[in-house]
Amino acid sequence: MNTADLGLPVDVPSTALFTDQYELTMLRAALKAGTAERRSVFEVFTRRLPNGRRYGVVAGTGRVLDAVENFRFDPGVLGFLRERQIVDEETLKWLADYRFSGDIWGYPEGEVYFPGSPILRVEGSFAECVLLETVILSILNHDSAIAAAASRMASAAGDRPLIEMGARRTHELAAVAAARAAYVGGFATTSDLAAGFRYGIPTVGTSAHAFTLLHDRERDAFQAQVETLGRGTTLLVDTYDVAEAVRTAVEVAGPELGAVRIDSGDLLLVAHRVRQQLDELGATDTKIIVTSDLDEYAIASLAAAPVDAYGVGTQLVTGSGHPTSSMVYKLVARADSADPKAPLVPVAKKSSGGKMSVGGRKWAARRLDADGIAEAEVVGTGPVPAELADRQLLVPLVRGGTVVAREPLDVPRERHIAARANLPLSATQLSRGEPVIPTEYVHGRSGS
Repeated sequence: MNTADLGLPVDVPSTALFTDQYELTMLRAALKAGTAERRSVFEVFTRRLPNGRRYGVVAGTGRVLDAVENFRFDPGVLGFLRERQIVDEETLKWLADYRFSGDIWGYPEGEVYFPGSPILRVEGSFAECVLLETVILSILNHDSAIAAAASRMASAAGDRPLIEMGARRTHELAAVAAARAAYVGGFATTSDLAAGFRYGIPTVGTSAHAFTLLHDRERDAFQAQVETLGRGTTLLVDTYDVAEAVRTAVEVAGPELGAVRIDSGDLLLVAHRVRQQLDELGATDTKIIVTSDLDEYAIASLAAAPVDAYGVGTQLVTGSGHPTSSMVYKLVARADSADPKAPLVPVAKKSSGGKMSVGGRKWAARRLDADGIAEAEVVGTGPVPAELADRQLLVPLVRGGTVVAREPLDVPRERHIAARANLPLSATQLSRGEPVIPTEYVHGRSGS
């Protein structure tokens, strides 16, 4: 069963309380002031990439669309707000009828981004847009961080597949989102069955050390697994003595043994020894899978090793040291009245400490060099230059409150592969550096 396109909530009947209290108190004050219905434009962007990252990866867009559709204030939610006296009755009445009716544009999922990129643009009344801030940022900040880590790991792995196996290292629902983001970023499979059920991601898994320890002899464990799962299974060979385990594994399964997994020790050295031993035993087609707290640097260090696949957990689901993407959701333009025809006025935060923002409703395009490689991220207001018209990055996601861009998960996965391939080669370097292309700003009229 593939539920990827159903738009169902993961664990709750409503996403309305996935928000901060001040979103609702702002709404209450705006309703009282008569400014709640002013046409507004909010944008999601990041001022900087995590230290050392050369590009970001947009992930979580599909989950954002689900969250917007399920942002409903049902009687139970309204009762909670009333009991806590968070808002007044007038606001509760407004919330009871809440349905987002505006437009959302954004970078398509799987696309890369850079500092200042308008990753998502939310347009509608101030009241309906401001309520979505927290849930949108919660999803995009988490999923994009995981996808960026996954992308770096996929670059380091080259053609060797990556297995996502971080469910036991994070919150149970975050694990499902992380598996999804990892798949967008280049991972091939997941061990998490909930992610397989909800998003159709291929799932894998055979046994852990506990299964070997359960049996009186390692041979007995291998025999039971092979008799149950077939000769093509993967046998875990580092519970006791690796060399002895590999010998036993081939004796039990024969040269048709699918793979062995190594989860400890000096992986580079052990992998070479295991490959030599497998070949000498006639198991030349048996693959070697390595796990053991890998990150992109460890994967890169194993590039010369006879490894066929990598399993990654902790470092992936924690963003390999950067668990958030530092995205913000800022009001960049608003009308000066509730008149639907009132023109938009650019607005921006002006403060010290590196938290300034650029006002105006923005477009974005990626300028390419003569070889079709990206050379700049161009962000602007007003008319789009003719030479960039066919390179625009934002696409419609929601029109008039209706989702128009839901897609199977394989689409953003393939999109990311293409987007990364169009970046300068230095984008795949793991050494610390600045964003691989600069962001240029073109200022014009903000438009209405």
